Amino acid sequence: MPCEGCMDRNNVSTGATMEFLLLGFSELLHLRVLLFLILLIVHLVTLAGNMMIFVAVLMEPSRPPMLFFLCQLSAIELCYTLVIVPKALLSLVAVGGSPISFLGCAAQMQLFVALGGAECFLLAAMSYDCCVAVCQPLRYAALMSRGLCLGLALACGLGAFAVALALTAAVFRLPFCPSRRIDHFFCDVPAVLHLACTHSYSPELPLLATCVLLLLLPLLLILASYVCIAVALVRITSPVGRGKAFSTCVSHLAITLLHYGCATFMYIRPKSSYSPARDKAVSLVYTNITPLMYPLVYSLRNKEVRGMLRKMLSRRKIAQLNWDTIRVDVRVW
Repeated sequence: MPCEGCMDRNNVSTGATMEFLLLGFSELLHLRVLLFLILLIVHLVTLAGNMMIFVAVLMEPSRPPMLFFLCQLSAIELCYTLVIVPKALLSLVAVGGSPISFLGCAAQMQLFVALGGAECFLLAAMSYDCCVAVCQPLRYAALMSRGLCLGLALACGLGAFAVALALTAAVFRLPFCPSRRIDHFFCDVPAVLHLACTHSYSPELPLLATCVLLLLLPLLLILASYVCIAVALVRITSPVGRGKAFSTCVSHLAITLLHYGCATFMYIRPKSSYSPARDKAVSLVYTNITPLMYPLVYSLRNKEVRGMLRKMLSRRKIAQLNWDTIRVDVRVW
């Protein structure tokens, strides 16, 4: 439904000097302190988990494609949470809402969509990696070369950035109603589109095109990869070999289902079904819980990642022991 005042075009604002007000969780004032502490703890644990995987992969001298993509995924999640969560924490501290400028809101949407889109493309690239590992194990090293992995990583980032830029430009060219109150804790696309002062469905077309490019296209590639994986698993007669092949894909499959479940619910639906309270609840999941789950899923399910983390922690213990020894020697001297 259009917002109040949309019938009078003189009340519409479009300039870059406009300022929005993020209402955040203003309806939950009695739970502000509790929500702030929970979000802060989850945010810090998420940063620590993804940073640990990112650093551990960088310290690994020989990085197979799976670890290379996992490193990129952790980097995306680090940036993703830093774009969203600090503003959400600020909205819990600020009474009456947190103001954000027109350009600040556009920049946040651009980064959020670009990082989310890069993650979708990266999940598709990781599904191809799993497909090659299961279907062509003997040719895996030749097919998944370092140059191909770098090319896929670069394509994921640049492609998502270009699509996000087009969507952000289309959204912020719209006339906005004078209310300028965004009932959300960040500049999410449906929440901002709800302020668009128009009666047509044309503002939803850029979002629909973005969903096709960033959600549907990678999902089709992922499904095609898993069809090939399923066919390969059927042909494996050994239960041990089948279990080993399946374990290669289970972490990626769990993360894909989690990511696409939330994204599909949020963005592949009409503007008329927008519900601020429900959307904020789902957004809390995919901007806080989902990034927290990624390092946990890969650490618990993947032996190579667990070994890599143990190696990093052992190096840290040895370095700390050497440093303590040097301090003792200096004191004795």
